[in-house]
Formats: sequence, structure tokens, C-alpha cells
Amino acid sequence: MKHWRIDEVAWDRFDPAKVDPETVPLVKAAAMVERNGTDYAVYLNNIFHDDPAFSQAADYWATEEVQHGDALGKWAMLADPGWDYAAAFTRYKAGYKLPLDATASIRGSRTGELIARCMVETGTSSYYTALGEATAEPVLQQVCKLIAADEYRHFKLFYDHMRRYLARERIGVLRRLRIALGRITESEDDELAYAFHCGNEPEGVAYDHARCIAAYMARAMGCYKFRHVERGMGMILKAVGLPPRGRLSDASARFAWRMMQRRRRRFAGEAVPAGAPELARAA
Repeated sequence: MKHWRIDEVAWDRFDPAKVDPETVPLVKAAAMVERNGTDYAVYLNNIFHDDPAFSQAADYWATEEVQHGDALGKWAMLADPGWDYAAAFTRYKAGYKLPLDATASIRGSRTGELIARCMVETGTSSYYTALGEATAEPVLQQVCKLIAADEYRHFKLFYDHMRRYLARERIGVLRRLRIALGRITESEDDELAYAFHCGNEPEGVAYDHARCIAAYMARAMGCYKFRHVERGMGMILKAVGLPPRGRLSDASARFAWRMMQRRRRRFAGEAVPAGAPELARAA
């Protein structure tokens, strides 16, 4: 059951004067990824084909993910009335494909798959919290707060099922940690980069992963404060079976924050503004 509905958002409070133009490309890209939840549900149902309890949970999860995309897409069309959310998503679906015919997890086990899902929910919960606090636009604040709360519940959903499978598969902490770190590094793969491309770049411009991931990450990382990284690190450690609070968590959060700032500077140096004349020359 959904915890909220799009028509419950106070859309009449939208204030164009408080829209940051640097935030709009992020919201457009996020709408693409969130709306694609139905394909992820197909993949997960294939992996957990004999687990009706999890399959039902995955379907509920996907319904909420689609709503996230639609809410973000609606906000982006208010911020940029010339943007077509449906057309952008159609373009995204045509070019970005998940392994929908898979019958086993690419993580090597069902526990591994659920750890990977925990990492995604950790990232999205932290990100929408950060984005909502970074914007001054009241409707985007509300939408981000609602989505962040959903994503935190989704983390708990996957975590609870992960614990159930861990009792059977008995994967050690080091292996769980490798799976978690591997999934975190995938945040720079084509899923987000291509979403940025489809949401922000003209159809005549050829997709370039390096350009698009730099443009996305330079903006997204700028939303974060240390507290967002600190909270996310606690969730990561909990998922892999390590103490979410204490010296390890504190040191890990400080290290992650330093790395994020370093990567943000690198991406900022590589980024090209969406729609800039250089894109045409890159095509």
C-alpha cells in the first residue's frame, strides 16, 4: 500500500522564483531511474520466483518507485514547462535495458542481491534527504521528503529479507562488504548517466558516458552535507553486518566524505552544462 499519493502533494505551492536551474537536471534524471521500477520488479521476481512473500513485497516496492518517478517528472515539468517527461522516459526505456531474462542474481546469491538493493536504498534515502534540504522550492522539498521516507522503508524491507536469506546462505562479512562496495561503485554506470542524457540533452546529441556522469555527479554531490554521508555510512555498515555506530562508522564516514569532495571537484572540472553548444560539437 502506498504511504502517500501524488495528488496529496501541495502542487499549488510551487514557486518558480525558488527553482535553482542546477537542480532541475538532477530531478529530470532521477525521474527516469525511479520510473523504471517496473523493470526492476520483473528482474527481482525472476530471481525470487519461488518466494511469493518477497515477490509481493517487490511489486509493492515497484509501485512506489514508479510514483516517485511520476512525482519528480511532474515537478520537472512545472520547473521547465517545455520538457516532456513521457517522451524522455520513452527514450530512456528504448536505450537502457535491464537483464529481464535473468534467472539468477548477478551478485552470486539471493543474499547478495538483497545487499545490493540495501545499498541502492541507502543511496536514494540519503540523496533525496540531501536534495530536499538543498532546495528552497517548497514543493520539491515536500516531494523529496516523502520519497526519502519511502526509500528508508525500502531499505528496511530489503534488509529484513536479506537477514532471512543470510540464515540459509551464510555469507561472511567480507564477502558481504565486497558486494556492497561493488554496488556502490556502480552508481557511476550507465543507469544514471543515460538518465541524465535522456532527461537533459537534445535527441540529436550522441550519448557520451563520461560527459553525462560528470554533469550529473558534479551537481548531485554538491547537495550533500557531512551528516548525510554519516547517516548513509551507518546504514551501509548495518547491511553488511558491522556496527553502524562507533569508531569504525565515524572513520568510514570521514573517509567517504573526503573522497566525495575529491570526486566532486574532479567531476566539476569535467562537466559540460546540459544543452551547451559544446554538446553539439561532441555529437
